[in-house]
Amino acid sequence: MADNERRRCPAAMPSWAEPQLATLTRDRFSSPGWIFERKLDGERCLAFVSQASTRLMSRNRRDITATFPEIAQALAAQRRCDLVVDGEIVAFEGAQTRFGRLQRRLGVASPAPELLTAVPVYYYLFDLLYADGRDTRSLPLAERKQLLAGALAFTGPLRFTEQRERDGEAYWQQACQDGWEGLIAKRADAPYRGGRSRDWLKFKCESSQEFVIGGYTDPQRSRVGFGALLLGYYAHDGSLVYAGKVGTGFGQQTLRSLHATLAGLEQDHSPFGRGRPSGERGLHWVRPRVVGQVAFTEWTADGQLRHPSFQGLRDDKDPRDVVREMPS
Repeated sequence: MADNERRRCPAAMPSWAEPQLATLTRDRFSSPGWIFERKLDGERCLAFVSQASTRLMSRNRRDITATFPEIAQALAAQRRCDLVVDGEIVAFEGAQTRFGRLQRRLGVASPAPELLTAVPVYYYLFDLLYADGRDTRSLPLAERKQLLAGALAFTGPLRFTEQRERDGEAYWQQACQDGWEGLIAKRADAPYRGGRSRDWLKFKCESSQEFVIGGYTDPQRSRVGFGALLLGYYAHDGSLVYAGKVGTGFGQQTLRSLHATLAGLEQDHSPFGRGRPSGERGLHWVRPRVVGQVAFTEWTADGQLRHPSFQGLRDDKDPRDVVREMPS
């Protein structure tokens, strides 16, 4: 773009935009008024690109630009008028996106070249909020996706999130067979609305969500760090509800590093306002400051997790925002 064209671009890019969130549902449907995208297992990211700077922001307004320099550089290389895009940063294990693999990159500012090579990441963009001085959030999603497709060259770590416009049930079944986390169904004629709504719906292939860590147990035998994490979520009255414990899915490095973090948060009383583990010895209570993502098969009748497995820490979500996800 020529310099005189750049000068004509308005400079009213927003400094922040609340990301739109999807609602979990049991429904599986096909409709000409909806599009279906792959649900990616990574970290949500809004990118703010201007002539002066490029910022990558997590969904809780944490600056992650230095954590993913290759993505910031790829966006900056195509610098144009002000641009705000929404997407997910992922790392792959084979053909699958794995949050556990992405963990090696999270919280690492200015990663070394060896880490960049060992854990390459990709930014899958799925929405356009602002471009060329125009706020596009009021436009229908279908139009925003068309504008997004022409706004960038999707090369290097930048990827366009493809969509399917029909056969939602068949697509979901295929996604589950292929080992995907699920699909996101989006209303094609809806504007971009910050916060959670039913314009975006989650079709999950397995149950997983974030939980607040309220404590841990002593390790047994040759295990290091801790035995299991004590998990909870916040109820509408503000109390932390005990949801069970998770003792699988940890590597040695995670056991040691997470134990060091939790040991610094210990307190002498339970943070859980409802429920607590029964018949346990060697319990350690912690201030509810750390959030982890856990996969599980189902909820039991008494509100506990069945067959949970730890997937990784979530430093992009405020503990107070962690609630039990109930499909509608």
